Amino acid sequence: MKLDTSYKNILAISIPIMLGSAVQNVIALSDSVFLYYYDEVYKIGDGEFASIGFVGVFYLVIAAIGYGFSRGGQIMIARHMGEEKPEEVGRTFYAMTYFEFALALLMFLFMTFGCSIFFAMFVDSQTVYDQSLEYIHYRSWGVFFSYVGVSIVALYSGIARTSFIIIDTIILAIVNIILNYALIFGRWGLPEMGIGGAGLASSIAEAVAFVVFIVYIFFDKKVRSFNLFRLPEIDFELIKKQFNIAAPIVAQSVVGLGSWFFFFGIVENLGQRELAITNLVRMIYLVLSIPTWGLCSGINTLVSNFIGQGRNDQILNVTWKTAKLCFFMTALITIPIIVFPKYTLYPLLGAEDMSLIGEAQTTFYVLGGILAMFSIGAVYFNALVGTGATFEALKIQFVCAIFYVLYIYFIINSGIAGLEFAWASEIFYWVVMLGVAYWYLTNNKWQKSTLN
Repeated sequence: MKLDTSYKNILAISIPIMLGSAVQNVIALSDSVFLYYYDEVYKIGDGEFASIGFVGVFYLVIAAIGYGFSRGGQIMIARHMGEEKPEEVGRTFYAMTYFEFALALLMFLFMTFGCSIFFAMFVDSQTVYDQSLEYIHYRSWGVFFSYVGVSIVALYSGIARTSFIIIDTIILAIVNIILNYALIFGRWGLPEMGIGGAGLASSIAEAVAFVVFIVYIFFDKKVRSFNLFRLPEIDFELIKKQFNIAAPIVAQSVVGLGSWFFFFGIVENLGQRELAITNLVRMIYLVLSIPTWGLCSGINTLVSNFIGQGRNDQILNVTWKTAKLCFFMTALITIPIIVFPKYTLYPLLGAEDMSLIGEAQTTFYVLGGILAMFSIGAVYFNALVGTGATFEALKIQFVCAIFYVLYIYFIINSGIAGLEFAWASEIFYWVVMLGVAYWYLTNNKWQKSTLN
């Protein structure tokens, strides 16, 4: 399949991925909104909204590990499609799926037996600690459906047939919303489970979405040429090749989200109110970053496909076009929310208690600057990842993350500035990421990558 650099083509590929790649964001948002009402509005809970801010970021790291490994498979599948080698697509998909399932088992065991020790290293509040373990107890079962599910999303993203990803994501969101309402508040004869209900609802929603996608594949005649219905033997060499490409991507995710997890751990030491404010900002960040994550995954497919076609000269052109689209789409949804949060967030959070939103107002302004740089920097960074130069990308992110963490630690523990200055570190983080990624792309440093 030969793709082009038109805006129409970029949007056709990226908009469905925009929703599909935001699955964990959708789940995290749904969990946070219902627990906001449970805790902040109706005053039923005991700090659940603050706790989901901490443990929610932790599970995003877990999910990002599986998603990162699937990106390696997506890049290889897109390359094979550009080379017009459909027989290699199926082999790549199954190698990715086998590895994802094994990794899911490993993550499940860690969450079951290791989280009690791990959380104790970061959390001072006994309430946050207990509620985080309760959430993970139910949420851990969803990792199997999540990890194998992202393999399917990577397949359809890699072959640039992304329309059903929208439908599957909508199904997941609807199921999660309904079950969150029922299990958190105890409706329709179900028990009132609070934060534990959020974890259980999310796991069930992922299972339902996974089953729906399997049924779709069974009836999708256009993927028959990939031999998806013939289970191959485990190809360890192919798994190793995917691992070499994807491992740096996973490390990038762990470094990026891990530093964010560290941020929440430090903020938790300031008190539950500060953690609740930060969680509110994070919740809005997750929503407003959806266009960027979708277009970032789209640029992975486009860049890798162009290299497979031998059209390396088009990489900077399609990256710049994607970055412009990403900036304007993000600005369109960001400006009204950060300028008038009490009005724009009313449908989501209600108006019974707007004090938390009022306290977060100045941090929302900082968030606007973050999203402006993130929308451009992340596209260029993921264009570099799409070339297969994943180890170079890892080195860039690792160095940036070290300065990010040190800055946050100093700002919060020194007591000389508030949350606004801590969040501002993200602006400088993405400025540096953009500059270095642009330099790598324009100097053709990526030519020495794993796939070239």
